[in-house]
Amino acid sequence: MSTKAETRQQSNVEEVGSGELNAWRRGFTPQAEIWNGRLAMLGLSVSLGILFVIRVSAASVPAA
Repeated sequence: MSTKAETRQQSNVEEVGSGELNAWRRGFTPQAEIWNGRLAMLGLSVSLGILFVIRVSAASVPAA
């Protein structure tokens, strides 16, 4: 098995600090992809939350 040091030497990927990943940069950059994914998950979560609240509130209203 290869050790952690050998694995780092074999890969061509540079390690990036957390401050660099959270930077707001324009264009097709890894940072933009990270923010795009975060905002997409936020939008999905909010949408599902709204649908859940609407369904629960509609189910609690008695039929006329």
